[in-house]
Amino acid sequence: MPAPDPAELLKTLISIPSVNPMGRPLSGEQFLETRLSNWLKEFLAAHDLPCEAVEVAPGRTNLLSRIDGDSSRGTVLFDVHQDTVPVDGMTIPPFEPRHESGRISGRGACDVKGGMASMLAAFVRLHEERPPAMPSVVLSLSVDEEATSIGINHLANAWSSNSGEYSLCSQAPNVAIVAEPTELDLVVAHRGAVRWTIGTSGRACHSSSPSLGVNAIYEMAGVLKLLQEYAAELPTSRPAHHLCGPATLSIGLINGGSSVNVVPDFCEIHVDRRVLPGEDPMQARQELIDWLGTRCRISLTHGEAYCKSPALGDELNGRLSAKLLDSVQRVDGEHRILGVPFGTHASRLAAIGIPAVVFGPGSIDQAHTKDEWIEVRQLLLATDILFDFCSRGAIS
Repeated sequence: MPAPDPAELLKTLISIPSVNPMGRPLSGEQFLETRLSNWLKEFLAAHDLPCEAVEVAPGRTNLLSRIDGDSSRGTVLFDVHQDTVPVDGMTIPPFEPRHESGRISGRGACDVKGGMASMLAAFVRLHEERPPAMPSVVLSLSVDEEATSIGINHLANAWSSNSGEYSLCSQAPNVAIVAEPTELDLVVAHRGAVRWTIGTSGRACHSSSPSLGVNAIYEMAGVLKLLQEYAAELPTSRPAHHLCGPATLSIGLINGGSSVNVVPDFCEIHVDRRVLPGEDPMQARQELIDWLGTRCRISLTHGEAYCKSPALGDELNGRLSAKLLDSVQRVDGEHRILGVPFGTHASRLAAIGIPAVVFGPGSIDQAHTKDEWIEVRQLLLATDILFDFCSRGAIS
């Protein structure tokens, strides 16, 4: 069976919802990756490729496939996540792909089903053509990247512990390419993140007599003022990374109270602290907790960190990035090596010693947007670049 057209693949992938609820109650078949995982199993089987399925949480299954190549050249990992963000506020039909003016639009077109289409197409082509210099290639289709990264964590933990849980790739690969929208540039460093909740408490009463209670939202107002001060000082409180820029802090969610006519007895905010290469996420969290402790006069509760993603440094991936850049430039001319402020699976792989870079079609400016789209030209180029890289045995 011939290698598939990445554009046609992408249209099919968009039409299969795989929305990460990201903490919301589940309600409908568009949520979680189950339908997409089932389609991917069928796709791999149709191309006579093996597929290993490992359930890492109910309804959430990592998939692995493998092509054996020249054993002396090691193993390269293609990793791409199956999930997308929710569709709130989209101005186009999220699961009805449109192909016009050289673009394909729909939820996930850019982040990251476009990258998935290119990886699948390159993977099948490598399987069909079997270039003699090709290393072994493992394809990882992982779950839950957009929220808590349980998919890549499960995979990395299996490799670091030598558990053998993934029989198609029981040992860590030599290098990894992680699909994200980079406009075909190479991302060799990015920031990480630690996220947790801060809560204030009060005493509820009828809102007609608010003096009888303690308003937890008013209490939180003072905390927010302090956090605004901390966020303003943080970027210059330590050296910025030469590729990723400064450390940052943002408050992205707030929740409090039960009814407009009840003085609220609780309020909760979600903290997003972006960490630099070399910073420990949990130490960054504790630093802020200690800082608030010396300035805040009320009692606060700090939830456990529900995200503690490390940053990606560029210490391990120099040779890999140079060789992948050579393939990029052979196919599409000049491109850049750079760092970015957002996070990816690459840092989880680098944390267990796997040189990893981030690469793919599309622009991060289109990710998660109301009319998400990707250029077909970049889909095709990304496929050719991945094929070129592996066919020349250039992995370490």
